[in-house]
Amino acid sequence: MKVSQDELIAVLSQFNPWWRDEAIADLPGWRRAAYRELHAWMSNPPAPRAVLLSGARQIGKTTLMLQAADALLKAGVPAANILYATFDHPLLKLAGIDAVLDAWRAREPKADGLEYLFLDEAQFIRDWGTWVKHQVDFRKDRRLAFTGSAMPLVEAGQESGVGRWHTIRLTTLSFYEYLQIKNLQLPALPPIKSLRDLFDWSAADFYRTSEAAAPYVGHFHEYLVRGGFPQTAQVESITQAQRLLREDIIDKVLKRDMTALFGVRRVLDLEHTFLYLCMHDGGLLDMGDLCANLEVKRPTAQNFIELLEATHLIYRLPPFGYGKDVLRARFKVYLADAAIAPAVMLKGKTLLDDPAALGVATETAVFKHLFARYYPQNVRFTYWRGKKDREVDLVAEVAGQIIPFEVKYRAQHTGARELKGLLELCEQKKLARGYVVTKSLDDFGVLPSVPSKTQATTQIMRIPAPLLCYWMGAHELTVPPQDTV
Repeated sequence: MKVSQDELIAVLSQFNPWWRDEAIADLPGWRRAAYRELHAWMSNPPAPRAVLLSGARQIGKTTLMLQAADALLKAGVPAANILYATFDHPLLKLAGIDAVLDAWRAREPKADGLEYLFLDEAQFIRDWGTWVKHQVDFRKDRRLAFTGSAMPLVEAGQESGVGRWHTIRLTTLSFYEYLQIKNLQLPALPPIKSLRDLFDWSAADFYRTSEAAAPYVGHFHEYLVRGGFPQTAQVESITQAQRLLREDIIDKVLKRDMTALFGVRRVLDLEHTFLYLCMHDGGLLDMGDLCANLEVKRPTAQNFIELLEATHLIYRLPPFGYGKDVLRARFKVYLADAAIAPAVMLKGKTLLDDPAALGVATETAVFKHLFARYYPQNVRFTYWRGKKDREVDLVAEVAGQIIPFEVKYRAQHTGARELKGLLELCEQKKLARGYVVTKSLDDFGVLPSVPSKTQATTQIMRIPAPLLCYWMGAHELTVPPQDTV
């Protein structure tokens, strides 16, 4: 079926109001941390590459591109040289990229200077990897940014795409960004350049910051329930926010994207697999138990897990170490956002009354914030298990360092007795420092030194979860990611 050029022009005209000298409607004044990187690549790219904005649905990728387009217009780029198109639209998807570009130039003849293409949901472009490669190699007069909620060829097409695009991996909103989008007036918190700065603080510094952070705690808990999705963050009702989140995941990702992009036919089994992961968020994945409970074969379950990862709904962490033992070991699974599990299971605000569930949600949020902060540095995240089933929740390997994080989100203050796994790992690897994420704002500061068999000096910093997540999000906006943890 052929789509007429007039129909394509009508659609594109709606998506590109600047062709009519109109402003972009409802463009928010706040910007995500990733905006700075996207703007740099579109205005003054470090290398001749396209930009891939990769991440789950409804996390603000389209808004980022429109903000970048708006900045180009304000910098004097001719309106005719900027195109935004979403291949989620049935007519554009049906017509194909070449017909869309022809319709653009039929409507808007090229002006002097570079062309800027912003293409949404590019996974629906036929042979998109080859097309992008061709654009980068042969169209030096164009700069290209494209998004994908589910990029089935990102891994498969890496060989042809090497050096052709730069990936900006987006997570859901950080706690800092959530506070910005809510436009809340809260006491200022002291900025830090690195978590290491905290080891130089005085007791008075910890006390003053704890006092200032008191109003943040309630908002942090609401953030865990609402989630880091711009749309749900701004909905007044938490019940409505969770319903929207559930619809986006179940209806748009599991039912539509999975069938359209990956040819999944057993959608109900896929839904059940995702529900199982929601019930085991932050836990070790027992494939045998999953297969037995859901009555699916192991290859099918394994395929579902990989697809959920490809659509940015889950993260998988291997155990710490390398070699055959690691390959055979179980993965740890985190959902893409702490609010997904309560939304999918329709829990409302009951999460806040369940200490165990609240602890899991906090651990998921902590991982996401650390991942978002250090992803540009090629961080490797793992979990650690030692003797007597002692564990460390998260181990970050970044810039040649091993930095462990343990989450203890509970009312009691944290002492050495609760940190046997963390202390064992630090002693074993002779680590200079480690971190414990706590609940109470006064459970904040350096843990009193603990005798070590090796006499190695490891400093353990206790940080309340709202502060850690705030600083990691604010850090993205203020400090280029070259420092270490």
